[in-house]
Amino acid sequence: MINASNIKKSFGTLEVLKGVDIAIQKGEIVSIVGASGAGKTTLLQILGTLDTPSNKKESLLHINDVDVLKLNDKGMAHFRNEHVGFIFQFHQLLPEFTAHENVCIPAFIKKTPRAQAEQRAKELLDFLGLSDRYDHKPNELSGGEQQRVAVARSLINNPSVVFADEPSGNLDSESADNLHRLFFRLREEFGQTFVIVTHNQELADMADRKLTMVDGLIVS
Repeated sequence: MINASNIKKSFGTLEVLKGVDIAIQKGEIVSIVGASGAGKTTLLQILGTLDTPSNKKESLLHINDVDVLKLNDKGMAHFRNEHVGFIFQFHQLLPEFTAHENVCIPAFIKKTPRAQAEQRAKELLDFLGLSDRYDHKPNELSGGEQQRVAVARSLINNPSVVFADEPSGNLDSESADNLHRLFFRLREEFGQTFVIVTHNQELADMADRKLTMVDGLIVS
């Protein structure tokens, strides 16, 4: 599913990633933990094609057997839209749109027929217990509801893998626990692969594998 090797990233003289190797199987839920500044989010952004390694020519990143580092910007954006989903700590919902409209946006970008996209969005919101929130805007939703809308948005294009960066970091304990359990329901229901950066030890320990980063390298 994901095979990456020798991933390095520097910002000026600061070396954040020092040659990371990682392999993730289809349907796995993998957590990545480590102290702040260890390189977790930077690695997640590169694996999710939001950024590229500093040593692009000497590194490898295959997702679903596609050598994504050889794609041009347009090809990368197309690949990301079709194959990758994202969940962030701050839900990043567009405030002027309803929950239903927010979920539909990636499908519209993909040029999915409107009726098909809208039906799929409703199915996901129903699955996530938000059938009575279709027409609510983000400021009319609780934090947990907003994050579930963000989860639905990440799934609308049936991505191969979902990357989550501190997905429960902005939630109360009950909402966080519900979100953690939801990831496993989604894996069972849709066969989704999840790569989750988190400081939440409970979520990290629930994963199939927990990887620890120290000073820009995975050490376990």
